[in-house]
Amino acid sequence: MGKDSTVVTVISQIPKRGASARDACLVVINGGDLGKKYGLSQPSTVIGRSSKVDIQIDEDSISRNHAVINNLGDEIIVRDLESTNGTYVNDRPVREHRLMDGDQVKIGRTIFKFLSGSNIEAAYHDEIYRLTTTDGLTQVYNKRYFLKEAERELSRCIRYQRELSLVMIDIDHFKPVNDTYGHLAGDHILKQVAQRIVRSIRRDDIFARYGGEEFILLLPEIDKGRAVQLAEKIRVLISSEPFTFDNVDIPITLSMGVTDLREYLARFATPQELEMTAEVNAFAFIKIADERLYRAKESGRNRVVGD
Repeated sequence: MGKDSTVVTVISQIPKRGASARDACLVVINGGDLGKKYGLSQPSTVIGRSSKVDIQIDEDSISRNHAVINNLGDEIIVRDLESTNGTYVNDRPVREHRLMDGDQVKIGRTIFKFLSGSNIEAAYHDEIYRLTTTDGLTQVYNKRYFLKEAERELSRCIRYQRELSLVMIDIDHFKPVNDTYGHLAGDHILKQVAQRIVRSIRRDDIFARYGGEEFILLLPEIDKGRAVQLAEKIRVLISSEPFTFDNVDIPITLSMGVTDLREYLARFATPQELEMTAEVNAFAFIKIADERLYRAKESGRNRVVGD
């Protein structure tokens, strides 16, 4: 072979880093220290209320030594340490459970997401991004994301003269539920209410937890009459079947206020109002529905007010 010839060489593919247990971590997706990452490289990681555990969570509903995460090298196991309120994986109580990528581990009111894989840092940053748009407990959009999307839809519907409706939703007598059945039951109900509502709306609708026991629903291309009908459907859906926690049935009802873009423009149709910042526009729209939600509660609860 001459000196000017090119030598063909075979380069072996660089081996990918294995998805070993040493790469795994827990990320807080609901509770204090939201977004905090805990590595699971050591053989055992104890979670509890005690100051001597590896992951301390200062909640009354958590036992001093609540659960342990065992790293066995090729798999990771979570084991409940005979805690008072139990350990849950994907909303199911467990005594011992092998964790899979994406599993949600609930200890008291704190929810962790288990991450493993060949690129744990990428997965972690993806999860942090998701946390900026999603409520960790209910897994629906959060208030911050909703306000951003509400402004975008307001601008679009005003520009193209499209229909847009808004529904404010509040769980009736939610504080007595927490006081009577405990905060874990309250969290369960919040999540289940959200899931029932999600199953009854369209993919293009924007549904979010607005704060506490309040939810909010934005309905593009829907006028107020149809929005009131949908709200009534949701009200019946929630009130017709109680929610069950620890084998106890808990009846829940909703109060709702409804408005639409036409009413918003009737109040804030001046050029000055329409040129306000995104946040002011969104809150002005929400205020009309919120006033009607208040009237629904004042007039007896478990009802929809659209006028």
